[in-house]
Amino acid sequence: MSSFASFAGFDWAKEKHDVTIVAPDGRILEQFQFEDTAEGWGRFQKQITPHLPMAVAIETSCGAAVDRLLQLGVAIYPIQPMAAKRYRERKAPTGVKDNALDAWSLADALRLDGHTWRSLQPEDPLTQELRILSRDEVALIEQRTALINQLQQAIYEYYPAARQAFKDWTSPASWQFIIQFSTPEMLIRAGKRKWERFLKSNGLHKAETNAERLEIFANAKQFHGTPPVTAAKSVLAVATAKQLLTLEEQLTTYRRRIRDLFAQHPDHEIYDSLPGLGEKLAPRLLSRCAGDRFGSTQEMQCVAGTAPVSQESGKSRVVKFRYACDKLLRATVHHWANLSREKCAWAEAYYQRKRDYNMSHAAALRCLGHRWLKILYKMLATRTLYDEALHLRNQVAHGSWVITLMPNSVPAKPS
Repeated sequence: MSSFASFAGFDWAKEKHDVTIVAPDGRILEQFQFEDTAEGWGRFQKQITPHLPMAVAIETSCGAAVDRLLQLGVAIYPIQPMAAKRYRERKAPTGVKDNALDAWSLADALRLDGHTWRSLQPEDPLTQELRILSRDEVALIEQRTALINQLQQAIYEYYPAARQAFKDWTSPASWQFIIQFSTPEMLIRAGKRKWERFLKSNGLHKAETNAERLEIFANAKQFHGTPPVTAAKSVLAVATAKQLLTLEEQLTTYRRRIRDLFAQHPDHEIYDSLPGLGEKLAPRLLSRCAGDRFGSTQEMQCVAGTAPVSQESGKSRVVKFRYACDKLLRATVHHWANLSREKCAWAEAYYQRKRDYNMSHAAALRCLGHRWLKILYKMLATRTLYDEALHLRNQVAHGSWVITLMPNSVPAKPS
């Protein structure tokens, strides 16, 4: 940290930002606020110029403020919000809080403890775009889930036949059905020929389900909502179904762009070689783990939320679930670990042993994901693809207990 002429605390917000700049000896050199506009950022650049080179502490590792700071060429040191709170409490034990105090506590914390922090490295444009697209894709999926729940609630109130006929409401065919036959009366008036035509055009004309569906359609008016409820809720159902179709179209566009970017990334073969990832999870995992983001296996596992939080005091030791982590990365690793069980015998054996220890499904997958992240970090460090045979040989060489649980296992060396 001796290479920096000053240290700044950046308390960011949507409209305005508070900045405090301190000297290496702790003196406050500048303390000001500026608006999040072109003029405001121009003023910020002028005020920091005399104090360069500068290190900046900020409570986030992404976003517009971070991007603009990177463009100005300052070194950025992200800090967790909980850690920032503890530094502020050290400055103001009485609980006083304001933006200027937050900025000063961040600047002084960086000055004193910055040698133990990890600076934020700029992402290459390809990885950055892939990360943003993957994050926004998940946000769109969450919106789709909310709309599906809204649609199901609407048809629950007036259209039981539709609820019985379609089990998978994530399928566009079920949304098309609501648009084409929005009420039980419209369904009955359409008749059997139109029902069959709809099922065929949407790939639902199957011998094992056809007869049951047609019977449900024929009896649609036997049990349904009252006329006022039907008239009102059918409007909501059709509007929601049309929103879902539009959203699904946009998700298709997103996924096409994500696939193109993933194929261009130099690390894509490493992630493609991992069992269970597939075309959706692989880009998400790459966007969160690409490059030199993590300095160690343990850091990767902590950020992914697979590493527990242990607390020791005297003779007591408590292990807790890690809440502070990258939520998208944790969800990705969770799904990856679950899907890997179908591809890898050792992964399934490892999972089942954890379940035998009375672990929940989620806890067992977290342990399996913890192991997969260790493998991934080694692959990224050595620039090698996943090799199932090599991994099994390494397990035998190290006397792993997982080998003894697998069918046709080779006896492990005693530890």
